[in-house]
Amino acid sequence: MSAPSTNPSMNSNAVVFPAPRITLPLGSSVLQTYSGGFICLEILFGGLVWILVASSNVPVPLTQGWVMFVSVTMFLCSILYLCVYLCGLADRLDTDWNLVDFVYHFVAFVFYFGASVLEAATTAAAVERESINATTAVFVTVLDFRQYTINVVATIFSFVVTLCYACSLGLALRRWKL
Repeated sequence: MSAPSTNPSMNSNAVVFPAPRITLPLGSSVLQTYSGGFICLEILFGGLVWILVASSNVPVPLTQGWVMFVSVTMFLCSILYLCVYLCGLADRLDTDWNLVDFVYHFVAFVFYFGASVLEAATTAAAVERESINATTAVFVTVLDFRQYTINVVATIFSFVVTLCYACSLGLALRRWKL
């Protein structure tokens, strides 16, 4: 009788994991790529959204609470994601980083798009139109001018961050499908 084979390449029951796929560079050179630049913009503008929503009076706590949750969560996740590449941890963890990049930016894009729409709706709801008659209309704001302006700027930056996540999503899709 022959002895069982101990060579894993000969064993058909051996589990084989694919090598990690990383197409982004590691270390500080990730900042020289378009993806690294977009991640930095996501962090910068996401922090601005966080600050602006936190500094405004909240006319609708439920919707702006969701905007705040999304902006803080994605801000922290983007910093963590960038640190994984800056510290070189992506090389040490066996996973398909291109797929992780795509899934992360897809989820971030969907969440931020929803938060941007809610922020825009909340800002638009702060202005009510009162019709006196068919020829004249009076606009009454729920917020004062400063608070209304802060909400408008938060809405603009929220859509800018959404655009950054959409660009990152497109780049991630291109890398994933290589």
